[in-house]
Amino acid sequence: MTRLIVTTDSSIAGAIQQASPTDRVIAIECRLVWGQLPSVAEFDAFFAPRTTQPQGLHWLDDTPPWRLDEWDLKGHGLIELLSECSSAELWIGQEPNAQLLMLWLLDHCRSVDAALSKLVMRRLDAADGAVDPRHFVQLKPPIVRLTHDHLELAGRAWRAYRAPTPQAWFDLLKTDESLFPQLERSIVNLLEELPSITTGLGATETRILELAALGNARPFDVFPGHQKRNERRVFDYWEVGTLLDGLVRCPVPVVSGLEEGPFTLEMHNDAIRHARYKQSRLLLTELGRAVLSGEEDFLRHNPIHRWWGGSLLTNERLWRWDSRRRMLVAPA
Repeated sequence: MTRLIVTTDSSIAGAIQQASPTDRVIAIECRLVWGQLPSVAEFDAFFAPRTTQPQGLHWLDDTPPWRLDEWDLKGHGLIELLSECSSAELWIGQEPNAQLLMLWLLDHCRSVDAALSKLVMRRLDAADGAVDPRHFVQLKPPIVRLTHDHLELAGRAWRAYRAPTPQAWFDLLKTDESLFPQLERSIVNLLEELPSITTGLGATETRILELAALGNARPFDVFPGHQKRNERRVFDYWEVGTLLDGLVRCPVPVVSGLEEGPFTLEMHNDAIRHARYKQSRLLLTELGRAVLSGEEDFLRHNPIHRWWGGSLLTNERLWRWDSRRRMLVAPA
């Protein structure tokens, strides 16, 4: 009988598939930590059978088309495929985006007992990007058998993240999340990306400033990655590039020296522009030094219009994070 394996990283999916060629291994890489979330209708249709969903808004879109042809899976919904498989495993990483995808998937399965009876979770104790994908299969992650309590907690957390304010997400810290040992860390990591009560910057932006302040930093020196100084793993490559753009190309910059941009595919495809970008040397501006020391607030000088989960952050509707007290601060 066929086993279904769902993971949140395509390189890991490829490694598992190579080690277990008879299994159906599906990667889901939809980004939930950045930008405006899909609509309610788009969320509802994501795990449903394929009808008119746009590319990128169906759970099979990150699996190579030739693989779907081989398995005859072009239009299957998640529940439909679960019914055809003997068992199903979720290989879920520690990163906040992976944890959010887990919550979404489990919430979708919440009302289908037959789906729950086939699902188990493989808890990955290493971040996706911190281990060579070829070694993931050898790790033999422990199996967690899912219960209705798991699905209830997943549904509550998923609704909290999609809420129009971060309050319900913060309130999860007052509850028992031990059924998902990595969830609390993701809750805090995402709250830390709200503007700080002192600097007006999120944790990843602050880390960019700290690394630029060391001197002689080129752009990719401040990006996160394996064995790099920026240990934050909330945002991916393209998202961090956009954050750096925002620190440079704002009315009152906090970083200078970036010779190219914006951080787009068009810039990457131009060899000369991309080389110029990579060779830039980042420096903090006067405001950047004041923000990093906590003497100035970035948002006193610059606008914000950014989505955090279901919350739209603006200067007039600004939720902040107090890291010292580990408290959410509502708009004044």
